[in-house]
Amino acid sequence: MTEANTGTAIIGLGVMGRGMVKNILAAGIPLTGYDMAQPALDALKAMGGTPATSAAEAANGASLLILMVVNAAQARAALFEQGAAEALSPGATVMLSSTVAPSAARVIGEELAAMGHHLLDAPVSGGQVGAEAGTLTIMASGSAQAFARAEKVLEATAGTLHRLGDEPGMGATYKVVHQLAAGVHIAAAAELMSFGAKAGCDPQKLHEIVMASAGASWMLGNRGPRMMEADPEVTSTVEIFIKDLGLVEETAKEAEAPVPLAALSLQLFSAARALGHGKADDALVIRAYEALTGKPVHES
Repeated sequence: MTEANTGTAIIGLGVMGRGMVKNILAAGIPLTGYDMAQPALDALKAMGGTPATSAAEAANGASLLILMVVNAAQARAALFEQGAAEALSPGATVMLSSTVAPSAARVIGEELAAMGHHLLDAPVSGGQVGAEAGTLTIMASGSAQAFARAEKVLEATAGTLHRLGDEPGMGATYKVVHQLAAGVHIAAAAELMSFGAKAGCDPQKLHEIVMASAGASWMLGNRGPRMMEADPEVTSTVEIFIKDLGLVEETAKEAEAPVPLAALSLQLFSAARALGHGKADDALVIRAYEALTGKPVHES
């Protein structure tokens, strides 16, 4: 074990985690981190952070632990199976920035509370660009103590912070509802681009016209150009949106709310994964449409 870290730690150094790390370190906050991938640990060290060899080592004595992992299962594994929660200093705060079901956030909060810790339920939006620029939108709920402990990290990573109550679960609720819009808008952008190509429109000109008109959306503006690339850089995967739209359906079921557009969008992302694009950029949901129309949107 390394010396107890009385400051801040992070578990999860993927695309989003690395962007957050950059801004946390730039704010002068010492940071210890852990990720299963050695290149991610090497990148942390190169940025000035301290790599750890396990989740428990990263959390050893820390009073703030940020979790930027893929899902609730990974968060639970790091906290309770790999010993991070037990290794924290007494009364520590865990800032859960992954997108998870509200029910999962509540349960994790209850389990941490039983250990004397606080949970700041703090999912983020803004993607890789927002993480690297320190302009994330953070939707957070938790105790006053949790907000106070995470204040400097929130200032370093967020462009906009929404305080959504005292109890874990509400941050996750707002994020899951937001992901309905994000997923549906990506699918709608893909449908528009594919339909236009099949009908004889030039994809570039179509994108230009719609983005200057009432049909514009942020997702069309951001994902549309990548839909016209044969192999776009991965910033968020098809599989991530399968996970997130699955959380939309799960949360909607609990709330007894109909979400037919989210359900259809989930099927389109699932079709793209079945075609072999699960780990590709989420803009490649358009491959499902191209398979149906037989008309590619991208230039070969």
